[in-house]
Parts: sequence; C-alpha cells; structure tokens
Amino acid sequence: MPKIKICGLFREQDAAFVNEAEPDYIGFVFAKSRRQVSPVEALRLREKLKDSIIPIGVFADFPIEEIASLYRDGVIGIAQLHGEEDEAYIAELKACCASPVIKAFQGADLGGDHRPERTRADYVLFDSGAGGTGMRFDWSPLQDLRLSKPWFIAGGVTVDTIAAAAALNPYGIDVSSGAETNGVKDRDKIIRLVRQVKKM
Repeated sequence: MPKIKICGLFREQDAAFVNEAEPDYIGFVFAKSRRQVSPVEALRLREKLKDSIIPIGVFADFPIEEIASLYRDGVIGIAQLHGEEDEAYIAELKACCASPVIKAFQGADLGGDHRPERTRADYVLFDSGAGGTGMRFDWSPLQDLRLSKPWFIAGGVTVDTIAAAAALNPYGIDVSSGAETNGVKDRDKIIRLVRQVKKM
C-alpha cells in the first residue's frame, strides 16, 4: 500500500478535511504558487493537524536557513525541493537540520548526470514540471522502476487515475489539484483519494 500526500493546504478547512481523511503526509507550498503560504500561515495550519500527519514543505531555491528554521520550529517534518538545488545544496541542508529531503525531477527523468539514482536526497519525486498543475506526464518509464531510494509520483493524479499510479508501485502518491474543485481543496475528493489508497 503506497503512502498518500495531499499537497497545497492553505485554508483552515483544508486542515479539517485532512484530519478527517488522515493521509500520511500533507504539503505546505512556500514556493510561488496560488497555494503559497507564509511561515505564519503554515504554523497556524500545522497546529490544527493531527500529530499522525507529517507536514512537508515545498520549496524552490530557498535559502537553506529559512527551510531549517521551519523544521526547527516544527512547521515541517520534510523538505521537498522543486528548484535548481544541486547536490551541494542538498548536502548542506541535510547537514544543518535533521529533515529528510525529497528532490523533484521533471517527468520520468531517469538519465543524465543528475539522475535520481545519484541524488543525496532521501526520496525522489517524479512530477510533470512546476508542480500543482494537474498535468500528467508519461508514466510508462516508471513501470518496473528499480530505484535504490523511495519515490513519489505526482502530476495528474485524480480519483480516476490514482489506481493506475498505485499500480506503478511507488513509495508514495502526491495529489494537489486532483484533490480540488474550482481551485480549492474538496473534502469529498480528499476522503475518496485517501480511502482508495488505504484499501489497496
């Protein structure tokens, strides 16, 4: 059974929805996005979350100290990187705080010098690009993927496609726009998504 993450919480009712559904992870987006939250807003939402739900912070080329501060303050438990962060950046981030790191790769990017197998990140995430767009990339290269570290799949995951995503045997499934209606989190979709995964 894969883990499931509901990403892009920014309203108080979003916290209530995930508390009811109980996904494994949620995401606070600090990178520029229509779902972007400030550290103060994220802390307010974090305080409303059940302790069993791990909050992940989503960043793109942020100063390392800002991420470390959010970790030390208990706002996030994991850092997810979507920018041009290199291996030196990842190593420094891991050295300055105990936060695990997820590094996002565009599409099923399995080749080149920066391929997922070589990253120092603890987890890898395959996404369609900028993240949160609802666009699905070609998942076929991920079939029978053998990677030495746990990986997440994101991009175009909805109540209709989550079974196909789970069939790829990822460590986790990351859902953002697929858990929304008209640009905001939808309680019923969140509950359906989490229930679908937990009964697998």
